[in-house]
Amino acid sequence: MSEAPDESAMQIVTEADAWQPDPRWRSAARLTVLLGEDDHYKHRPRYHEIVRRARDSGLAGASVWRGMEGYGVSSRIHTTRMLDLAENLPVMVMIIDDSQLLRDFVVANAELFESGTVTLSAVQVWQSGGVSP
Repeated sequence: MSEAPDESAMQIVTEADAWQPDPRWRSAARLTVLLGEDDHYKHRPRYHEIVRRARDSGLAGASVWRGMEGYGVSSRIHTTRMLDLAENLPVMVMIIDDSQLLRDFVVANAELFESGTVTLSAVQVWQSGGVSP
């Protein structure tokens, strides 16, 4: 997976677009980072550092979700079902902006992405009220 994704794959066209394109929709990209909540970077939660640097880099916005259950490379299931044993629950950081800005952000902050899973996906953003995401 060392090749850069084909830029044409970053554009989503639906059958509805061919009939009535709506200018309020625009193409963007979604950076998703999957971590464990116990994953730290220099004594701080890694997800917090990613959000802080995204803001400092001028990216449109970032959100963090804490999962209820999941597993990763270790295949060990982490769950909230047994509250006493709830540890290292899954965390997802999501940032939506221009695909090149997101790629540049990951490269410039590569040390933050040494653990976890990082994906970049094409999305369509609904543009309403004249506010840019």
